Amino acid sequence: MSIKFDKLFSLMKKRELSTYRIRQENIIPQGTLTSLKNNKSVTTDTIDKLCKALNCQPGDIMEYVDEDEN
Repeated sequence: MSIKFDKLFSLMKKRELSTYRIRQENIIPQGTLTSLKNNKSVTTDTIDKLCKALNCQPGDIMEYVDEDEN
């Protein structure tokens, strides 16, 4: 997939939002968190929830990477 979520996990670390806390506070389900770690597709509802929890914009947590250039 061309959308990468590496920026999400960097921002989570910076803002001290652990995956444990995400699961405990039911921000997103464990399966969705796994999808994000594997750069799989997620819904815009998921992006919305993460942006709300991190007080950020979608571009702060994901980026497009042209796989043809790699």
